Amino acid sequence: MRILFNVGHPAQVHFFKNAIRILEGKGHVCKMTAVAKDVSLDLLDAYGFEYEIVGSARPTLFSKAVELLKIENKLYKIARSFKPDMLVGGSGNAYSTHVGKLIHRPSIVFEDSEKGAIEHLLTDRFASVIFTPTSYKKKIGDNQLFLNGYKELAYLHPNHFHPSQAPLNELGLTADDRFVIFRFVTWNADHDIGHHGIENKVKFAQELEKYGRVLITSEGKLEPELEKYRVRVSPEKIHDLLYYAQMFVGDSQTMTTEAAVLGVPAIRCNSFVGDDDMSNFIELEDKYGLIFNYSDSEEALKKALELVKMPSLKEEWSKKREKLLNDKIDVTAFIVWFIENYPESIKRAKEGVPFNSN
Repeated sequence: MRILFNVGHPAQVHFFKNAIRILEGKGHVCKMTAVAKDVSLDLLDAYGFEYEIVGSARPTLFSKAVELLKIENKLYKIARSFKPDMLVGGSGNAYSTHVGKLIHRPSIVFEDSEKGAIEHLLTDRFASVIFTPTSYKKKIGDNQLFLNGYKELAYLHPNHFHPSQAPLNELGLTADDRFVIFRFVTWNADHDIGHHGIENKVKFAQELEKYGRVLITSEGKLEPELEKYRVRVSPEKIHDLLYYAQMFVGDSQTMTTEAAVLGVPAIRCNSFVGDDDMSNFIELEDKYGLIFNYSDSEEALKKALELVKMPSLKEEWSKKREKLLNDKIDVTAFIVWFIENYPESIKRAKEGVPFNSN
């Protein structure tokens, strides 16, 4: 098969990297295109992938609309030349679905967020198949299929992730040291309009510093008081560092789930939290107890201080992680199976035939 992957976010590089390597190892031809956003191109380079840039992330709705047309024009030309049997994209990847329609080829999208009305409007009706987690609350349509896992399990499942201590060495740390990772993101995606993250960053860092070293990674500028905590870790090594952390605190959606599936206690704090929160975060808190979600920054700090004082915190979370891994599948194995067996795999997925990767 000839498969065209489009990545529009750094997390999608992680999400598809193992599936692409496995598919290519089986003789399939995979091509990657990328929208330049944050460290997505750095990751592709670090992993040694060849790719074509089709556009860049933009900050305003108008600039995003203009860029969408440019991206789809370039992606369409690439698709006409490459002649894929299938197009594959991650969350909100309208580009692949539109181009798939234009060249009469199926498009597969992996979605995990109920948020982003504009993205769903542009994507959902055009995709041949949209996979969502089994916890997903929104009904999309007849093209919706369910996946018993999180996208983060495509690259952080034990079948694919083996932590290295190299980034610890680079920062003068050992696996026995106590440290907390903070992650602050910018809020300029379509679905981020009107939302915010942690509001007491300085106080949060200073309080947790009393119990261990504080490391901050941030997409944007930090307050001057926080710059001393900033660390610059190669993006392909951040999960190794996260694995050894005592705790994660952040307003990042993706990195919260990454911490959870690695068995790292996670405090997520942003204004998405509430009765209408995304289903994966509700499940990770209510069913597995791996994360804690707050919209109030002071409440989040109280919980973080409670957790950091627990003597056997990581051991307890390791047990919780085992329960999650026993319940969920190896998402990469599922992606490979579904693509290789398409379109028969649609029928099996609709019938609810269990996929056991454990």
